[in-house]
Amino acid sequence: MQLLIYVLLYPILWLISKLPFKLIYLLSDLVYALVYNIFAYRKKVVIDNLKLAFPDQTESEHQAIARKFYKHLCDVIFESIKSISITERELHQRFKIKDTSLFTELEQNNKSAILMLGHYGNWEWIFILQTIINHKGYGVYKRLKNKYFDRLVKQIRAKYNTQLITTKETISTLNKVNEKGELSISGFISDQSPKKDKAFHWQNFMGVNVPVYTGAEMLAKKLNHAVVFCKISKLKRGHYNCDFELITKQPQSVPDYQITDQFLELVEQQIYEEPAYYLWTHKRWKHRKR
Repeated sequence: MQLLIYVLLYPILWLISKLPFKLIYLLSDLVYALVYNIFAYRKKVVIDNLKLAFPDQTESEHQAIARKFYKHLCDVIFESIKSISITERELHQRFKIKDTSLFTELEQNNKSAILMLGHYGNWEWIFILQTIINHKGYGVYKRLKNKYFDRLVKQIRAKYNTQLITTKETISTLNKVNEKGELSISGFISDQSPKKDKAFHWQNFMGVNVPVYTGAEMLAKKLNHAVVFCKISKLKRGHYNCDFELITKQPQSVPDYQITDQFLELVEQQIYEEPAYYLWTHKRWKHRKR
């Protein structure tokens, strides 16, 4: 069944990926109309999240953010499909990374890094970073149920020298990389909600007390890797800017959970600047302390 689904869907996705961006975004607009107005995909979750994060805003303000968010979400989905065949040159034109001096400095100091980012902007395109730095890239991800699509996603990332590893593989893989003395940069989307029974730390995120994911910090301390925050900003439709901010070069000297808390504060700043580009469909606050 998995193979059948892949055989039926992949040619369609490939054809979509070959379309020019003007047609890509026309499709995105059509899907937005269906997702938002007809199917109302997770609309209640989005509105409830916005009410928690922005309790002082009116219902009409929440609705305005939601509409802009769904348009952006559809764009990101189609931009991800476009990744199947997009050229490296075009991706660099649309995902601007102007300053990589931080990674040059880390390389000179023989220092690997943990890259922390949130579900903001188009986080899918960050893998283009591997074409302009020398650190070997690893991306921590959740394995797709369909093994054929899972392999496709890995192949797309591999074009740009990024190896995807599951959460279960992370510690063993990066331990081996460390032992070999290979410089690496490992990407963690760290604004996720951990399972309640595995929550080691609670923190206020957008004013709400929730359990927070601490895996990236724990691994940075274990391996003594520098920690870098990745800030993705949306300039206009289909165009993003990517900046980097050093959180610490010496994580083992930082008090526990301070790295995670600083990361969440930086994600909050992004959201307050432009809330529509955050992933509001996730049940980020489902385990909040009431």
